[in-house]
Amino acid sequence: MNINILKENSKNLKNWLINVRRDFHQYPELGTQEFRTHDKICEYLNEMNISHRTSFNTGVIGEIEGENKNITIALRGDIDALPILDLKNTEYSSKNIGLCHACGHDVHTTILLGIAKYFYETNTKPPVNIRLIFQPAEETVGGAKPMIDDGALNEVQSIYGLHVDETIDVGKIGIKYGPMNASSDTLKIKIKGESCHGAYPSRGIDALLIASHVIIALQSIVSRNLDAREAGVITIGTINGGTAGNIIANEIELKGTLRTLDPEVRTRMKNRIKEIVTTLPIAFGGKGEINIEPGYTALINHDKSVDIIKKSATEIFGEDSICEKKLANMGVEDFAYFIENTEGAFFTLGIRNPEKKIIAQAHNGNFDIDEDAIINGVMVQILNIYNSI
Repeated sequence: MNINILKENSKNLKNWLINVRRDFHQYPELGTQEFRTHDKICEYLNEMNISHRTSFNTGVIGEIEGENKNITIALRGDIDALPILDLKNTEYSSKNIGLCHACGHDVHTTILLGIAKYFYETNTKPPVNIRLIFQPAEETVGGAKPMIDDGALNEVQSIYGLHVDETIDVGKIGIKYGPMNASSDTLKIKIKGESCHGAYPSRGIDALLIASHVIIALQSIVSRNLDAREAGVITIGTINGGTAGNIIANEIELKGTLRTLDPEVRTRMKNRIKEIVTTLPIAFGGKGEINIEPGYTALINHDKSVDIIKKSATEIFGEDSICEKKLANMGVEDFAYFIENTEGAFFTLGIRNPEKKIIAQAHNGNFDIDEDAIINGVMVQILNIYNSI
């Protein structure tokens, strides 16, 4: 594909892209409640005569027919917002008080629509079929898996996703080979003992004391059961129980999270957590119960697809535009499900610009982007399509 033509045609979309993004930004909606967002996406796709259908309540799947109808490449953009007050003083600040697109999903949505607009305005067909996946609820229950179950990846050969990145300047992208985001599991633990008067602790079984030993033992998993070159995090975030300062607690509840980057490590750590919780309390005369609620799987990029993203960005912005991340993010991202069994990769899009005072972190009420990044995202994703064939 001619890069100069790509840049020129994308530049012509700038005002349209900014207006679309600002409209979404003014009307943020929480996961599974993106009703207006869904309707606007469908409205834009209808205007461009792009076939589409609803998936998982508020999600949308659009189909752009290509020259080669035997190959389909998918692109994903999440559409939900956060329960955060928008603190910006701009003409496009959130009109839905208490809600804000403080994670850039409005940008992701706009980029997908921008790709559709590019081929519509240039009156050209892409070389292969393009499937546009507008996914709800990334920040909450996770819309990726339900959309996959609904056929979002049927006949798809590869898929690409992106996320805005406030740590990288506009005009650059971030890539990561291998594990990029962690898996997550929620830990719900109950430690049971027997209450008695605090003056006579020997007459009871102190659930609080047992819980403290369990917490310490859980931390030993990372330091003593994992190879130093493996990654895992166990955090106990809450501890609740007891009724009074002079009564031995008979039940304590602990809640926490487990994060890992490797499926085998994840299984091994979960097994060890269960062993500690169910056996250690017995030594104190108590009992331990645990419920591990599975969260997102780890996001592990495919090297071939990362190579394509790197090639695309280099061709558009130059070699200095690539920020290769050495460390994985221990936060989660449900794009992981899209590439669990399908070729693909996830990358980040620089949106930071200190000269414009665009430096706020994501999930912050002052979060904003340099809007030049929208065009950049459109160009990289379009070139990913061409470089994939």
